[in-house]
Amino acid sequence: MEFYELFSAQNILKTLIMVLAFLIAVIGHEIMHGYVAFRYGDDTAKNLGRLSINPLKHIDLVGSIIVPLVLFFANAPFLFGWAKPVPINMEYIIEKWGYGAGIVVSLAGIAYNLILALIISGLLFSGVFGGISGEVGQILVLFLVQLIVYNVVLGMFNLWPIPPLDGGRALGFACIALGSYRIPKMMYQISPYGMIIVLIILATPLSQVFFYPTQLLLQFLLT
Repeated sequence: MEFYELFSAQNILKTLIMVLAFLIAVIGHEIMHGYVAFRYGDDTAKNLGRLSINPLKHIDLVGSIIVPLVLFFANAPFLFGWAKPVPINMEYIIEKWGYGAGIVVSLAGIAYNLILALIISGLLFSGVFGGISGEVGQILVLFLVQLIVYNVVLGMFNLWPIPPLDGGRALGFACIALGSYRIPKMMYQISPYGMIIVLIILATPLSQVFFYPTQLLLQFLLT
């Protein structure tokens, strides 16, 4: 893409829509972790102001700014990144409520993403926006589609059973709750290299395998 095309009015509007959908997905994901933890009596996130919808409270320099900018200038088909993790006192939650509560808190962000994507998909195909046409209608449809895409990608990505992703934490807690410690021990050992493993998956054909369920869910919600 030429430099002048990159900063055309149409492309800037599309990028702003993508950024807004991205922020709703990642910030809502983190807030939900903190909110569910708060419901279990952990006020760590609340006391630090991390249950706020103010984006400045959640922006991560690398995940929320640098990575999305690199993808934007590389003309990637969609933006990707993450927000600052919401601090949670998981030891307190497990000690007071058990490993089941740990699983619920770990999966809270994923539940937010997938439920929101399902609701938006229902609205998109319900005909409720049928009276909105022209450019406004196109912008609205683009925004709703981007909301579905980002929430599904983020939710399914975090389901991967790799520490420190949410799916890895939930699987570890589930195994301990069932009296099995082999998998949690293995996850603890590989946790320092978890993001390296994720990057290897993303940069190799393995990504096609890991993202296959995501593609199926997107096809279901967008057709």
